[in-house]
Amino acid sequence: MNPNNHLVIMAGGIGSRFWPMSTPDRPKQFIDVLGCGRTLIQLTMDRFADVCQPENVWIVTSARYADLVREQLPEVPADHILQEPCRRNTAPCIAYASWRIKALNPQANIVVSPADHVVMDVAEFRRVINSALNFTAETDSIVTLGMKPTRPETGYGYIQADLSVASARNKEVYRVDAFHEKPELAVAEKYIKRKNFFWNSGIFLFRCSTIVNALRIYAPEISAVFEPLLPVYGSPAEQETIDREFPKCPSISIDYAVMEKAEEIFVFPASFGWSDLGTWGSLHEQSQRDGYGNVAIGSRIELHDTANCIVHTTQERRVIVQGLDGYIVAEKDNTLLICRRDEEQRIRQFIE
Repeated sequence: MNPNNHLVIMAGGIGSRFWPMSTPDRPKQFIDVLGCGRTLIQLTMDRFADVCQPENVWIVTSARYADLVREQLPEVPADHILQEPCRRNTAPCIAYASWRIKALNPQANIVVSPADHVVMDVAEFRRVINSALNFTAETDSIVTLGMKPTRPETGYGYIQADLSVASARNKEVYRVDAFHEKPELAVAEKYIKRKNFFWNSGIFLFRCSTIVNALRIYAPEISAVFEPLLPVYGSPAEQETIDREFPKCPSISIDYAVMEKAEEIFVFPASFGWSDLGTWGSLHEQSQRDGYGNVAIGSRIELHDTANCIVHTTQERRVIVQGLDGYIVAEKDNTLLICRRDEEQRIRQFIE
């Protein structure tokens, strides 16, 4: 295991889409969505076990969730839990972690991952990550993982790759032609017919020096916040200083800040059963279904004359569902949700 490999897990999102399981105080990255006994952030940590050592793991989160991180990931050093005083999207998040790592190890090779994704084929995931890290260690490149699409998905951004020539250093890596926003269905259907469009996973790899230099060039307003703090990182004054300086950053994604501007941007097309689990519907699609298209997560669930449903009731109550087709049934702490799968987005108006 390369001692220069570092992992940054972004875990600051409010993750409220799995209501009633997820709440503002315990968003989805900190809950056991799959009913497997491990939360999403714990599963994220697990699948990087062969990539880097626990002492090289960094969690960027809200101060509100720092205690949850300590509770669920006790193997991560306490001073590697970086607390954002406010939400500023992924570019400031990645910048903070990168400069903090630079202060400790300027030769670091970094992979950045969201905390709330799911990967079904962990062995293939690790192979891809290690291969991509070997590539970034030898080049001044930024690599993003592109998921080979299986359907015309409108909930993901897309990466358009130049598949005509692979990189000389890694035959699975290609240059990025363009990034595309989440499309309408008709556009997504066109994308999926072309072999060079991939879902944007939001997983990035780069050397510490590469991303720091890119931020200096393409996002100077962000680098101007973190560069002067090099003497402060790792000191008792770090949190107080970050609380004061971090809010000065613009709220901008790393895609807009760097990826769409920089030249040495590559994509590693991959397929390892990936999902960002943005909705109950996506959990239904990702999970093992019975012969009637049902997903049942919980130990005391009985389904009768029911099809195409997801039932998530992991507490001790016995749950019997009869006669439903295409519904979500989810229960947590005396709150019960029953709604049509295709009406999931509308339910927000009743809970916000």
